[in-house]
Amino acid sequence: MKNIILAACLFLAACNTNKPSADKESAKSCCSKEALTFNNADFYKDGKFDEEAGKDAIIKLMKYYNYPITDKTRSQLWVSDYGAGHFTEVGLAAIMYANDEKDCYMLQDMFLLPNQMLPEHWHEKPASELPAKMEGWLVRNGLSYIVGEGEDNLASFPDIKIPASHEGGVTVKYVVKTLPGEFVPLSRVFSHHWQFAGPEGAIITEVANVHSNESVRHQVKLINDSFLGK
Repeated sequence: MKNIILAACLFLAACNTNKPSADKESAKSCCSKEALTFNNADFYKDGKFDEEAGKDAIIKLMKYYNYPITDKTRSQLWVSDYGAGHFTEVGLAAIMYANDEKDCYMLQDMFLLPNQMLPEHWHEKPASELPAKMEGWLVRNGLSYIVGEGEDNLASFPDIKIPASHEGGVTVKYVVKTLPGEFVPLSRVFSHHWQFAGPEGAIITEVANVHSNESVRHQVKLINDSFLGK
C-alpha cells in the first residue's frame, strides 16, 4: 500500500512540474503580443492622411490591450492627424459614446499611439446656451502624461518630446504621469491642456458635461484651422 501511495505522489508531482503556472502563461501571453510600432509614411497616400490606415493602427492598439471590439467599432472611430502631417507624432482617435446636450453628460474613449501627442487646446463657451466644457480623464490602459496649468515640471519627464510638427511648443507644462485606474480632472474651465502617450500608447476614458467641436481651440494655428475646417 505504501508503494502505491508513493507512486501516486510521484505521479502528481510530475504532473504539477510539467503544468505551466498561471504566471508563466501570463508572461507567455504578454511576450506574444505584437509590438506596437508604426511608420508615419504608412498613414499617407499622395500626401493626404489615410483615415482607414489610421483606424487599422487603432484596432491594433485595441487588440493589444484586449479592448472590446464590435462590428460597429470601426465605423464609430474618429481619427485625425490634425493636419500636421505626422500622425505618429500628433494625432488622436476617439469613440464618442454619449454627448447629451439636454442633460449635459458626455463620455468618450480616446486612443493614443505610442509617444503620440494630443495637441494643446482649450474649450471656449459655445454660442448656444450650452456650458463651457469641464472634463476629466481616466487612463484605462498604457500611460498618458496629462498636462495642464500649474507649476512647470516638464523637464522632469524626459520621455516627453514635443514634436516639431506641434509648432511653437506648448504654453502649459504641469505634468501628471497617469497610470491605469488613475483619474485627472481639468484644473479649471477654459484652461489649456494636452496629453502625451507612453511607449505602449494609451486608452483613456474622458468624461465631461458636454462637447462641442465648434468651441475647441488649438494653440497651433495650422492645427486649429485644420480642426475647424478653415
